Amino acid sequence: MRIIKKLDIFILKGYLQLFAGTFFICLFIFLMQFVWKYVDDLVGKGLTWDILAKFFWYCSLTLIPLSVPLSVLLASLITFGNFGERFELLAMKASGIPLIRILMPVLILALLICSGSFYFQNKISPEANKQLYTLLWSMRQKSPELDIPEGIFYSDIPGYNLFVERKDAKTGMLYGVMIYTNNGNYEDTQIVIADSGRLQSTADKTHLKLTLYDGERFKNVNNQSGAMLRASIPYMRESFIEESDYIAFDNQFNLFDAALFAGNAQAKNLSEIYRGIDSLRSRTDSVGHNIYNNARNSYLARALRPGRKDSAQIVQDAANMAPFDSLFSQLRDDQKSSAWKNALNRTETMKSECEFRANCYTSEMNLQLRRHMMEAQKKYTLSLSCLLFFFIGAPLGAIIRKGGLGIPVVVSVIFFIFYYIINVAGENNAKIGAWDATFGEWLSSMVLLPIGGFLTYKANSDSVVFNIEGYRKFFMKLLGLRISRKLSRKEVIIYDPDYSKCYQEMGRLIEDCKAYSSSHNLLMMPSYWHIFFQYQEDTTVKGISERLETLIDELHNSKSNTIIALMNMIPYIIPDAHTRPFTNPQYNRWAGIILPVGIFFWLRIWRYRLRLSRDLDKLQEVGLVIMKKIRNLES
Repeated sequence: MRIIKKLDIFILKGYLQLFAGTFFICLFIFLMQFVWKYVDDLVGKGLTWDILAKFFWYCSLTLIPLSVPLSVLLASLITFGNFGERFELLAMKASGIPLIRILMPVLILALLICSGSFYFQNKISPEANKQLYTLLWSMRQKSPELDIPEGIFYSDIPGYNLFVERKDAKTGMLYGVMIYTNNGNYEDTQIVIADSGRLQSTADKTHLKLTLYDGERFKNVNNQSGAMLRASIPYMRESFIEESDYIAFDNQFNLFDAALFAGNAQAKNLSEIYRGIDSLRSRTDSVGHNIYNNARNSYLARALRPGRKDSAQIVQDAANMAPFDSLFSQLRDDQKSSAWKNALNRTETMKSECEFRANCYTSEMNLQLRRHMMEAQKKYTLSLSCLLFFFIGAPLGAIIRKGGLGIPVVVSVIFFIFYYIINVAGENNAKIGAWDATFGEWLSSMVLLPIGGFLTYKANSDSVVFNIEGYRKFFMKLLGLRISRKLSRKEVIIYDPDYSKCYQEMGRLIEDCKAYSSSHNLLMMPSYWHIFFQYQEDTTVKGISERLETLIDELHNSKSNTIIALMNMIPYIIPDAHTRPFTNPQYNRWAGIILPVGIFFWLRIWRYRLRLSRDLDKLQEVGLVIMKKIRNLES
């Protein structure tokens, strides 16, 4: 007996082709988003192609765990949407194959993808993150490539603002040069104006050689000069024919040591993360005990007497001493003010020192601890999301039965954005300590799990979840809206209506409507007690509604366009909307007891009574016209 059937091969072949295509599309989208985030660190640095190739390679590796879940969702949705659109899924079910069996080969593949994603995040992704952070930090530290523009000040050389009126691209000469230098001190400010110049990088690319021709230098007089000299000579002017200067400017790409980023949680595998968590917890406990002991020794040492180290004993000794109020009242006013100020200063100093220690030591270590815990859980949740997205995408494709890149892409993006928002919200709250790290990371999975189970159940039971007409009818009923009649003349009529019988039935309906309107004053407010606690079925209106629909079905066989148009003007008579809000008597009683809810439904019933009165009047008006048309047809 073959384990893998031809049907399994057919399903897997269609799925794998789409998965490969959607994976590279998703990876490209995430890569472009990531590159756009760090575009300022790439542009204008003169990076070589091998450095850029490494950057894109490591970026791609770090983004694979995020691209795989979206690829699984999109591929599952398109695959089973194609099967449904081409009636292949219907043929499989007609052959007696249940939906769970149809999903089985892709489910096994999704489990393998989950395992591969977890292995990738635990083995390959940490090293890729480490190398990526090393490249990013090295790129940020690299000086920008020299490309001096014309007509504007160029400030990428530290300590220099350079203005060039015109430059010669062939010879590298600069014309109309103005240089403004300021090293952070007003006395060191200089302005240099030159007719021409040349800016070149040294052979080791660690300095710039600035050569200026035929210019002048204006410099502030040094602060060490005498006051009389500074008053009479505010600046120094110097002319030169040719002058050269060397500026420190490291234009080489220096790659930092990757070991500097080994402590990052994203650059560790699970075993390293758990070791880091243990180390951070022990360090946090040690620092906390040290802060407590330092505070105790600093602020309680004066209160502790030799041989007494118990705080309860200190309080008891203070109580046995003379009352504080009596001692304080014996001081002079200036002594009282001085005592209050000293106590306030000591309290503020203690508070500031405790806050400084908490912010500098414990807060940073707690943040690192939470990041390690979140990263450990993230390796599980990202892997599990592949399976959850499969249980969303595959049943959804079987329900929607639409393939291609239209509706499936829209639905996939909506679900992924929903997942991403919940995931980011959970991570942010866990990062600041508002939520537990485990709960914050698993929140998105806990939300997706019931959605996937619900969609799988609905797809397996062939329920129409996305029937727009069903939802439209539900909301119209909820809001008290009605659909209008849209009758049209039949192309083929089997038998003509019995006009004499229809004429008599329409007359009886009109008389019954008149009798009901006269015996039931529908314009008056209904009885609150009768609606919620003494409901009685209105058989008269129910009979009118049933007889009206039977009569319209009979007259629909008419060849007269006028009668068809008149029947479209007759509203639907709803038999029980004006009697009670719910069909369950228990619900009616509870709605009546809860007064705000009861008043709302009572006003709603009154509105339906007014609508029924208008409908009965409309039925009588249009019915008389139909009777005249029937009489004309018979004559």
